[in-house]
Amino acid sequence: MLQLSIIRENKQQVIDRLAVKNFNATLLVNEIITLDEQRRSTQKQLDDTLMRSKLIAKEIGNLFKSGQREEAEKKRAESLQLKNTAKELERNLNELIVSLNEKLVELPNLPHESVPPGNTDKDNEVIFEEGEIPELPETAVPHWELASQYGIIDFDLGSKVTGAGFPFYRGQGARLQRALINFFLDEAIKKGYLEYQPPLLINEDSGFGTGQLPDKEGQMYFVEEDKLYLIPTAEVPVTNIYRNVILQEEDLPVKNVAYSSCFRREAGSYGKDVRGLNRLHQFDKVEIVQIAHPDKSYNVLEEMKNQVAELLQKLELPYRILKLCGGDISFTSALTYDFEVYSAAQKRWLEVSSVSNFESFQANRMKLRFKNKEGKTRLAHTLNGSALALPRVVAALLENNQKEDGIYIPEALRPYTGFNKIVK
Repeated sequence: MLQLSIIRENKQQVIDRLAVKNFNATLLVNEIITLDEQRRSTQKQLDDTLMRSKLIAKEIGNLFKSGQREEAEKKRAESLQLKNTAKELERNLNELIVSLNEKLVELPNLPHESVPPGNTDKDNEVIFEEGEIPELPETAVPHWELASQYGIIDFDLGSKVTGAGFPFYRGQGARLQRALINFFLDEAIKKGYLEYQPPLLINEDSGFGTGQLPDKEGQMYFVEEDKLYLIPTAEVPVTNIYRNVILQEEDLPVKNVAYSSCFRREAGSYGKDVRGLNRLHQFDKVEIVQIAHPDKSYNVLEEMKNQVAELLQKLELPYRILKLCGGDISFTSALTYDFEVYSAAQKRWLEVSSVSNFESFQANRMKLRFKNKEGKTRLAHTLNGSALALPRVVAALLENNQKEDGIYIPEALRPYTGFNKIVK
């Protein structure tokens, strides 16, 4: 959520920056400023009324002490009227605060000044590319056929037991999943991250804190009876560890990593681009989260970006990094880098990670603050990234490393799998 002071003091700049996200904020910003003026005016009236009521109460006491009963009764009537006025003002103030907050949560985060303009993912800016595209044998097939041939992923069984988008991993396929999770976690821990194993369900306050609610409730699975949501990513429970927390400046940056299953409804997703592992309703992911000092968060973003790139290098996957354009960046993000790996059998790029800086947007919703050395309290910056999401990484590993005699495992992963290749 944007800070009210920023909107009030930089009205046109806010409108212009949100236009980069293709969001016309003029009407909404004007409504917010009007409601804020009404709120402040009502607050002043309430404060003045309460102060006047307090002074009259003192006067009444003095009048009674001095025997001026008639005058005291007149003051008592005035005091009663002031109390009724205060109740009405307090009721109006609460209504204005609710209306103001409802409008504030409709505003997206401001994009960083480096975010390129654009409408769709076709306008994203490729800023880096590394790795050679593998040449596959004539017999090469996409990963969903490999999964069937080698018996490592069963999509039909998943559909039988649950539904489409919930595959079973078996044998070497299950071991490959476990190997990747442990590899990603170990690499993050080497870089100073503290590991968490978070809950897979969250309450409404947590969904609001990181911006999934009220923006993305249609994409999350909801347990009606308990009013809980299945997490779309470990970012949500891990970042919410610090909701309503005041950190010390010397504690920053806070670095956490977590593995979790992730659940997304992906409503309306269909077609060849979502076949196999390309889009699932349940998948595994290792997430890195940092709470950073506002003056250093973009250095932290670069550090996290380089960390994800290092993982893909060790997995020997050709990859590229994209800076998302205004039309493709998320509601909550100020700047996002997407990572894509090349799928040789599908002959296309597959997204495997997003690394984002949310600046103070999430922190303001969560009241996540830190106290600096002078004792002043400030909002922290939050960042997160996939390091990495498994499904499309697995798809690329299977497709790019298929040979006549099996599917070869990258060297860095072999200590974790316990085997060098997947065989039929």
